Amino acid sequence: MTKLEVAASTFPFLYSHDGLGAMKHLQGLGYDIFELMVFPPHCWPREMSAEQRKEYKIWLDGEGLRISSFCYPLLDNNPNGVDKLMREYTLDRYREAIDFAAELSCPYVVAIPGPVNSLINPPHQWMLDWFVEGMKALVDHANGTGVELLLENVPFTYLPTAQDMVDTANLIGPEVGINFDVCNSAFIKEDPAAAIRMMGDKLKNVHISDSGYDEFVHARLGTGVVDPGPVFEALTDIGYSGATVLEIIADALQPGADPDGDIKASHKILADAGWNPLP
Repeated sequence: MTKLEVAASTFPFLYSHDGLGAMKHLQGLGYDIFELMVFPPHCWPREMSAEQRKEYKIWLDGEGLRISSFCYPLLDNNPNGVDKLMREYTLDRYREAIDFAAELSCPYVVAIPGPVNSLINPPHQWMLDWFVEGMKALVDHANGTGVELLLENVPFTYLPTAQDMVDTANLIGPEVGINFDVCNSAFIKEDPAAAIRMMGDKLKNVHISDSGYDEFVHARLGTGVVDPGPVFEALTDIGYSGATVLEIIADALQPGADPDGDIKASHKILADAGWNPLP
């Protein structure tokens, strides 16, 4: 049976390292594939000099390493906000991420529907129309770059389910794939394995971590409701050959946080379930 590759996200190091420093740190743990978070000051292309951008490329190529995906967590921005200027601003940051991904031969940029958390949210159809319109513009921008846009299922958005991702990708166009977050799916009480089989070849990238039902977190595996075994079986069934990203969110600057330990412990659980072990 073919084992699946495991990548490590730079998410725990948003404020403790820049993107390159975080990848170098993760290389020290044994990783050679990374998901790079696109977020200031960690890695924000609009503020990076040409020399800084080259440093990423030189290091990756020199070490024989690669980036599986860029992830833009939208902690400040919103592609379906009611303010057109916010939508345009957010799309411009995505364009910069796509351009930087192309420079680094990164195949995917993960796109997240914007959050909804107000007492009176805009009509669902408005938000969907704004998001689809924006993503179509990004597909046009990515054309010819070798970079593909992936939609991610996130519980605090207005499109939280795997089926939402499939339906929305179909509205945008065949160029768009899906980044499936197993933890997000489990948190809303979906069956992640069934969701994977439903998505089929639209699934291009996977995030995994753990959470309970009471509090939404992305903790080390083995601490919540995520069961990697059925996930591995479903990925194998659909012939998935991409990376599975350990997206552990434990702020390295917080006292008592141990992202390195969380990542290694989680990888051991993945390896026991069939993924490639950590060297």
